[in-house]
Amino acid sequence: MASSPPPFARYEWMIAWRYLRARRAEGGVSVMTWISLVGITLAVFALIATLAVRSGFRADFVDTILGANAHITVYGTVFDAETGSSSRLMPDYAAQATAIAEIDGVTRVAPLIRGQVITTFNARTSGVEVYGLSEPDFRSLPGIAVDGTGRGDLARFGEGIAIGSGVARELGVGVGDSIRLISPDGVKTPFGTSPRVKAYEVVYVFSLGRFDIDRTRVYMPFAEAQSFFNREGGADEIEVMVTTPEQVQAWADPLRAAAGDGTLLWTWQDASGAFLRALEIEDNVMFIIMSILVLIAAMNIISGLVMLVKNKGRDIGILRTMGLSEGAVLRVFFICGAATGVIGTICGVILGCLFAIYIDQIFSFVNWIGGGGVWDPSIRGIYQVPAKLEAGDVLSAILLSLSLSFLVTIFPARRAARMNPVEALRYE
Repeated sequence: MASSPPPFARYEWMIAWRYLRARRAEGGVSVMTWISLVGITLAVFALIATLAVRSGFRADFVDTILGANAHITVYGTVFDAETGSSSRLMPDYAAQATAIAEIDGVTRVAPLIRGQVITTFNARTSGVEVYGLSEPDFRSLPGIAVDGTGRGDLARFGEGIAIGSGVARELGVGVGDSIRLISPDGVKTPFGTSPRVKAYEVVYVFSLGRFDIDRTRVYMPFAEAQSFFNREGGADEIEVMVTTPEQVQAWADPLRAAAGDGTLLWTWQDASGAFLRALEIEDNVMFIIMSILVLIAAMNIISGLVMLVKNKGRDIGILRTMGLSEGAVLRVFFICGAATGVIGTICGVILGCLFAIYIDQIFSFVNWIGGGGVWDPSIRGIYQVPAKLEAGDVLSAILLSLSLSFLVTIFPARRAARMNPVEALRYE
């Protein structure tokens, strides 16, 4: 007794290929099949392009949040037995910073003084936040020492202060001008605490590209900040940067062990958790919407395959009469429908990847065609559309498109397999 051929045998592929390449007059692939092919291609292209832009915006957003900000901020709590109160002043900041710097994965450690003051210049005032850093720590800030982004001399940081470009614009000052800083936490007298007022020369104007930093931040030498804010012998906090800021929680225990008891940690995710959750929700909703678009495109396969089955009714009857099983007929038409999904997915992946790779050139061309006003950074808030092509996004798009294409193909393929050969040949 002869054994039956295995599923997806060679002859099944040959029949399916013959049907796919047959001309329209021979009852071959219909116009609907070509429409479904183009639809899947465009849907997969749109899905990959959307995921790439989404990943790019997320990466750009995270980079913008981090910028010159600490990935992890270490605070200390010291209890004063005489006054019965606790203070965040860290008297052993140097030893703690040295211990933290020895942790594997920590890239930057900087003790700092932090305080809010009012700046004045020529009857103009502005509220700013002062960061007291040593000169090496100030130079190591991301974006500070980048050529072309700042004005002034970094080597003179110990002689004055550095202000953000937004602060300079608000006050109308430049390098070489002197501005006054007014702190409410000043000199203590028998009549109370009087504000501390002192003039400093602006030796450097930085521009980090973030409004909340450029417009509100002033950097001062660490020793001078200790004196100005009455923090002699201590630091307010320690800034810590790590190699993988997305996984800052992994450094929580080592940091506490290195910094000692009473240590408090505040990460960038704690500060921007609401924004990250909003991004995550938006990402999920966007993926669902684009998945529906892929499903609509895949549904067109049903129309094209139903028309193909109708045109090939006589062939199905003959094949069944010759001994072809229902399973073999199902697999033949499944191959026809699945091929549309596979080819459309491949074309869509190629187009989507090319779009993500050459997005800058594409938008430059579109902007040129539109006369230069298509993308206005003053309105958009960014200079270009960020795109980041990730293997996980491409793989998820491929799996989604292929699974939906294979799923919708089963219904018309089963209809062809269950066709009665007698009914199919009755009027032939």
